[in-house]
Amino acid sequence: MTLKAFGKKYIGDRDFYRTLVSVVLPIIIQNLITNFVSMLDNIMVGKTGTDPMTGVSIANQLVFVFNIMIFGAVAGAGIFTSQYHGSSDSDGVRYTVRFKLIICTVMAAVGIAVFGTARPALVSLYISDNAAVGDPAATLGYGCDYLGVMIFGLLPFALTQAYSSTLRETGETVLPMTAGIAAVAVNLFLNWVLIFGNLGAPVLGAVGAAVATVISRYVEALIVMSWTHIHTDKNPFAKGLYRSARIPKKIAKAIIIKGTPLLMNEAVWSFGIAAVAQCYSARGLEVVSAQNISTTVSNLFNVVFLSLGSSVSIIVGNALGAGKTDEAVDLDRKLIFVSVLSCAVTGLAMAAIAPVFPKLYNTEPEIQALATKIILACAAGMPIQAFLNACYFTLRSGGKTIITFFFDSGAVWAVNYPVVFLLTHFAPSVPVAMIALAEQMSGLVRCAVGYILVKKKTWVNNLTD
Repeated sequence: MTLKAFGKKYIGDRDFYRTLVSVVLPIIIQNLITNFVSMLDNIMVGKTGTDPMTGVSIANQLVFVFNIMIFGAVAGAGIFTSQYHGSSDSDGVRYTVRFKLIICTVMAAVGIAVFGTARPALVSLYISDNAAVGDPAATLGYGCDYLGVMIFGLLPFALTQAYSSTLRETGETVLPMTAGIAAVAVNLFLNWVLIFGNLGAPVLGAVGAAVATVISRYVEALIVMSWTHIHTDKNPFAKGLYRSARIPKKIAKAIIIKGTPLLMNEAVWSFGIAAVAQCYSARGLEVVSAQNISTTVSNLFNVVFLSLGSSVSIIVGNALGAGKTDEAVDLDRKLIFVSVLSCAVTGLAMAAIAPVFPKLYNTEPEIQALATKIILACAAGMPIQAFLNACYFTLRSGGKTIITFFFDSGAVWAVNYPVVFLLTHFAPSVPVAMIALAEQMSGLVRCAVGYILVKKKTWVNNLTD
């Protein structure tokens, strides 16, 4: 293949990048700011000591499961939202939004019930008695207290995702970004006030971080929901949204058929990630602390491939909904290439700060050293994760949700979990950092499968017909 032919096939023209930037840049900015403030939040809690940092880390691992399930719930209907918007069907979009609101409200109620009654048992799963660093009892207390406050933010978070995902899928990416910026600004300010007791406030430590997060979630929900209903000229689906709960049987059935595997995928995947983290915790609280540090910085850099994956779903989904199947295939190929190349560069940047970032935490030197090594392992796997994420969103954009279930969550339980479980429990001589690297490299198997699935084009479907 000549260089010119390669460029035409994988790189794209000016219009392609103009479209990509208009969609992905606001998403990247919002996610980057959110994760940056989350990082500052984490560092602030880390300044109070190892035990509160570890307790909050465990609680957030549990909240992460809920968040991912909400993403899965709105994503199932979002496949149809994107394609209905591509075919200029406002009624269809409205029905999908109603579906999102109903399922998000139900899931928030379930999450509140579970976390409200079982948080000691859940937090205890990640606490090992053979900790060389940290106090298990204190860590349990900090984690339970933090989680007890966070349950009050589950409903506004769920409603925000129902609205924000719809706005992105219908081409409005700036408003969710603006709301996110406002929310993280509130969160950051309240963290400074409540964690350390500034401006005459009581010193609340880890609980203060939870209070700040909950308040910021209400702020974000208020902005997103009020703007959507005020600007009905830009959001025609909002007209009469709450006039009834009606969803045509045909559409509801289609969303359930396509969306249930996606919801189950996110649920099973998030449980798998939580189970993998629990395996690492068997090596002691110091490993949990080191992973918390590495995850915090990884989340900041992962914004690139996660946002590009979302752009795949939106751009390719709109093209499929408009019946432009050949264009969808061409756009998808170029988007995957951009994602992998961008994350190769991002991985190098992440590796460069690996020795410096853990020193921001007020924790033991051995935890800082271990965190550095885990960060390097995650940096090495970033191009792999970028390719996998782009393949996942490609398959999802065409409604291949059953395939994505096995490709995504199935692989976590069939590959990642066994690798980490066996090495953490039966290979004590293998360093934790090497286990993390082995987990990253196990993604190469899925890369081969993902390439074949995307190449076969079985995902090229117009779901609005």
